[in-house]
Amino acid sequence: MISRNEIKLIRSLDRKKFRDEVGLIVVEGEKSVEEALQSGLEVIKVFRISEIGEEAMSRITFLSSPSPALALVRKPAEPDAFHIEELIASRPLSLALDSLRDPGNMGTIIRLADWFGIGTIFASHDTVDCFNPKVVQASMGSIFRTQIIYCDLLQIASEFHTAGMPVFGTFPEGKSIYEENLTPNGLIVMGSESHGISPALEEVVTHRLSIPGFSHSSANAPDSLNVAIATAIICSEFRRR
Repeated sequence: MISRNEIKLIRSLDRKKFRDEVGLIVVEGEKSVEEALQSGLEVIKVFRISEIGEEAMSRITFLSSPSPALALVRKPAEPDAFHIEELIASRPLSLALDSLRDPGNMGTIIRLADWFGIGTIFASHDTVDCFNPKVVQASMGSIFRTQIIYCDLLQIASEFHTAGMPVFGTFPEGKSIYEENLTPNGLIVMGSESHGISPALEEVVTHRLSIPGFSHSSANAPDSLNVAIATAIICSEFRRR
């Protein structure tokens, strides 16, 4: 059974304030719950529709229809400054998300990072919380294998540059990604859905990239790509080299 207090707790976890206060997140879906159970994180409790019934599950789900399983999971600890220093010293290829607001895009990008073997995503403080239930669901379990660090992106980009690694950014007028010299390490900055990369962060970008369009109708061609789709194309090209 599920108690009234448990329902109230779970429903409150759609807000970051309460997720931070109690240190818990909601994970929905059979695959994602299984990933949580295998992640090494503390799984507080698993609710299954076969045990509590569809009506009770419909009261706690954040999806359009009740999921077969939902879990309460303890949030992982945030990395400290020393950990971040060691990470940059290892010369990784990492993503940076500048002011992304859409939970679906965020979750999809986490899944893409996992697919392309990019272990760390740096995110600006105003980027949507990665533990938002919609983000967790869209990541399909990849959030348990990908490190998301909320930080001052300007400082992180500067540290990558100081360590001798390039900082890539996407711009409409940038050099075609198919012609640019891409490296196995560095920072790839993806801008917000509405405004792109912020002016201050743009100043520390060392390589400006673009994804050229090949539409046969220039008059009716789309003016931009969804940020998650653009991230997929860029990550694929980096890994192809």
